[in-house]
Amino acid sequence: MKYDDVSWHTGGDYPEGLPPENAATHIGMFLAWCLQNGLASSELAEMSGDDIRKVAGGDMTGAQFLLENCDGKFWDADLSEEGQAFAADYYEDSSAFAKKVGSYMADYCEAIDESARELGAEYPSAYHYEDSKEHFAKVASLIDKRYNKWKEVQSANGRKGFMKKLFQKK
Repeated sequence: MKYDDVSWHTGGDYPEGLPPENAATHIGMFLAWCLQNGLASSELAEMSGDDIRKVAGGDMTGAQFLLENCDGKFWDADLSEEGQAFAADYYEDSSAFAKKVGSYMADYCEAIDESARELGAEYPSAYHYEDSKEHFAKVASLIDKRYNKWKEVQSANGRKGFMKKLFQKK
């Protein structure tokens, strides 16, 4: 299953004058977080281990990794089984987890827009966000929270009881 693809973003309403690489920023930040948290598939690790270490060390951004190692495409095959399960619940906006707890794109935009507001600035679109270490740190912090919540629900009820636990009234 393909989660995302740079080409999906660069047509139609893509902002004029922006390089197509900007469409890789949001995908790359999620992928970088996965790589830094040990959620790469063994196949991806075998094929791109040196670059995964560069991402982990901050010497390569996730967008650069995505473009150079994945042809701008983010597939389930890039992730471990756990990574796939998390991505299916969080990266996919339409999942029950994303609807109830939060989705990656909403968190991504909120984290970076919050930084801009603190500086009295505003971005014309999510494609204008810089692929920076500062932005990645803010986004990664939110992904950490969502991942911890996801794991908490997973361990509390197992995968079968996930939806029941998620929607339980307190």
